[in-house]
Amino acid sequence: MGKILVTGGAGYIGSVVTELLVARGLPVVVVDNLTQGHRAALPDAVEFFRADLLEPEQVARVFEEHPIEAVIHLAAVSIVGESVRRPVHYYQQNVTGLLNLLEAMCRAGTRRMVFSSTASVYGTPERLPLTEAAPLRPVNPYGWTKVIGEQILADAAEAHGIRAITLRYFNVAGATERCGEDHRPETHLIPCLLEVALGLRPHLELFGADYETPDGTGIRDYIHVLDLAEAHWLALEKTQQIAGVYNLGTNRGYSVREVITCVENVTGKKIPVRERPRRPGDAARLVASFERAQQELGWQPRRGLEEIVTSAWRWRQRHPHGYGS
Repeated sequence: MGKILVTGGAGYIGSVVTELLVARGLPVVVVDNLTQGHRAALPDAVEFFRADLLEPEQVARVFEEHPIEAVIHLAAVSIVGESVRRPVHYYQQNVTGLLNLLEAMCRAGTRRMVFSSTASVYGTPERLPLTEAAPLRPVNPYGWTKVIGEQILADAAEAHGIRAITLRYFNVAGATERCGEDHRPETHLIPCLLEVALGLRPHLELFGADYETPDGTGIRDYIHVLDLAEAHWLALEKTQQIAGVYNLGTNRGYSVREVITCVENVTGKKIPVRERPRRPGDAARLVASFERAQQELGWQPRRGLEEIVTSAWRWRQRHPHGYGS
């Protein structure tokens, strides 16, 4: 039996995906350069390579030393604002890294991939909930790197027989008992709110309180990281027969103020808020249809916002300063 390679497997999503695959009895090899990931997030038994996808010889060595049957490709830089400031860096990391990985896969005869994409490929939507047929019109370099990556995979499928399932994530949050969210710096809403609750931030900066939504704040679709990991496992199984693109969301949006209220209820802490102007490119609403994923992958979200926040809060209380605590 071949092994499953998880790139970016020491990161937030990657560590939970790795945890789930190991629990299902699959042999896993993790590649991560640890610029964003944490070795402590991985079980000791997992085979780990500290390697960079921008170094082709390092990638090739992984395939030379292990029979890789399929790849779950999660390694990427993904902060929207940073991508605007450092577009060349983002194209290099996300596009060149994918090309080096595909080259190594082709040489080794590995033909199956689950590819991590993003709701950022859609830009500002015309209709909601978003389906996979919506036009791809990113408004930032990060989104464009993923559109380019999806096109590269389509071309690789035609020329080299790569069979890829692309998963377009919406807002991911929550934790397992072992793995949680530890970004440096932290930019995601729920962990930022929990840092306020822990006294590690003085307040939440709320970007935009004048959207055309019921309470004036942006509405987003939140998915539990464990639901997301389960989607990867199902997609991995399906790459034996099919390829395709799937949204991973819940068809249910929550405004920033609704999330704040949920965090206050779960933590018992009042969250001070400081309002700031809207950020360029932020849509008022982003909500996804998961109908195609349900029909073709057999996946649906099973955990709601309260469970997301509760699981993340439990993890952060045990790890107030992340994996270093």
